[in-house]
Amino acid sequence: MGTPENRKLVVIGGGPAGLTAALELTRLGFQPVVVEKSDVVGGLARTEVHRGYRFDMGGHRFFTKSTQVQRIWHEILSDELIVRSRLSRIYYRGKFFAYPIQLWNALSGLGLMESFRVLASYVRWKLRPYPTEETFEQWVTNRFGKRLFEIFFESYTEKVWGIPCTELSSEWAAQRIRDLTLRTAIVQAIVARKKNVVRTLIAQFEYPRLGPGMLWNRVAQIVEERSGHVRRGCEVLAIERHENVIERVVVQTPAGEKEFIEGDEFMSSMPVSELIRKLDPPPEAEILEAAAKLSHRDFLTVCLIINCEQLFPDNWIYIHEPCVRVARIQNFKNWSPDMVPDSSRTSLGLEYFCQKDDEFWNSSDEDLIELAKDELERIGLVNRADVESGCVYRMENAYPVYDSTYTEHLRRIREYIDALKNLQTIGRNGLHRYNNQDHAMLTGLFAARNAAFGENHDLWNVNEDASYHEELHADDKDYDAELESRTARSSRGPDHTHGTVVVGETASRPDTGAASV
Repeated sequence: MGTPENRKLVVIGGGPAGLTAALELTRLGFQPVVVEKSDVVGGLARTEVHRGYRFDMGGHRFFTKSTQVQRIWHEILSDELIVRSRLSRIYYRGKFFAYPIQLWNALSGLGLMESFRVLASYVRWKLRPYPTEETFEQWVTNRFGKRLFEIFFESYTEKVWGIPCTELSSEWAAQRIRDLTLRTAIVQAIVARKKNVVRTLIAQFEYPRLGPGMLWNRVAQIVEERSGHVRRGCEVLAIERHENVIERVVVQTPAGEKEFIEGDEFMSSMPVSELIRKLDPPPEAEILEAAAKLSHRDFLTVCLIINCEQLFPDNWIYIHEPCVRVARIQNFKNWSPDMVPDSSRTSLGLEYFCQKDDEFWNSSDEDLIELAKDELERIGLVNRADVESGCVYRMENAYPVYDSTYTEHLRRIREYIDALKNLQTIGRNGLHRYNNQDHAMLTGLFAARNAAFGENHDLWNVNEDASYHEELHADDKDYDAELESRTARSSRGPDHTHGTVVVGETASRPDTGAASV
């Protein structure tokens, strides 16, 4: 395997996966080079600052079933981690509904006639369900009925993904929606507690005092203190290979110069479709075609400073109103009081989902801020006259899309990547998997161990657990041991440094990202 002193390890991407890999490698004595396209580390878990107000790019609760990840958080942030109570609700037709959906709360908010329609629809779809559950619409309707699907699932989901629910894979629903039926909801609403079911739904979480960017800035600092390198503002232009061995990456530095970074082992959290396109020489046409068929959803956040001490108690609100484009509103003061330098003010982040380079993405910041003001006033949350300042942040490739065809395209790409002896893909975009932050970190951690020790962790298996991510069960204390056992592979060739991909499997379930249901 070689010693840390004579082995060069290169990490593409300075988000949670890449920086966790680099952190683990430096702990083991290596001096990795991290190449990050942006000037700010953290990826989607970054924290931006405007006039002293801090804005999280999407809400990032610090909750995990992994003691390994939790230990990293606590070792680095210590008492800078604060415990917050979770409150997130759905805003629909001028009313707030509990999220996750609670039966009596939903029915009382909808009123007598609408509740009757919901229950009648549920009975109809239990008697004659969809025979297969290939799409999001089929999965939800079979469990909740068509009417509840139309009210609480359809409009929001299509806002987020920009495609009809009939074209979104049911795999997305399996991860993001608590796997129960309306019948189970009724029973759980009547029976306070059942044995061997769910112990609790996550009601509290930890959060860095100054946002998640606080963690990743410190990780980058530690990596550099240990003689690693974090190269910000360096865009990868090409990934050069000889047959099935990666030799070096070509980057453009902040000064606009071309630089070659050689390595023995490579880990990449850049979008796997982009990685395929940047290989030099390129792969065969069918692999390039498969990569072109994988898509992402981009989003932008309009950040506003409001001259109001308190607006609403939620950490975030899902906006299911079809008359406005905003999908989710973050209230950063309720994540941490220190996100707001002036306690008499409130800061909000309005999240809009779009495609990079479309008309909405290219709207001026001024127009987007005016739109956000209008929509806040239209749904009755904020008087536009109380908005003092605003800014806009755009995030590319935020969410891998689970459309109806992605599974086969990803299978081909996985086969191809598995044949590259010294490359591992990690993180949400590297695996085209809607991982939470902790799952992304685990892929980085396991990739580092694969490279350092020749372990056999199959990184595609990290997020294959079948339980809903926000439920705690009695056996969750064994999560790490079960995960390490499940990701370990024994069929790896002697010169491979990453786990063997089981190509017959599909990515089973797409963070705190962009789903309310």
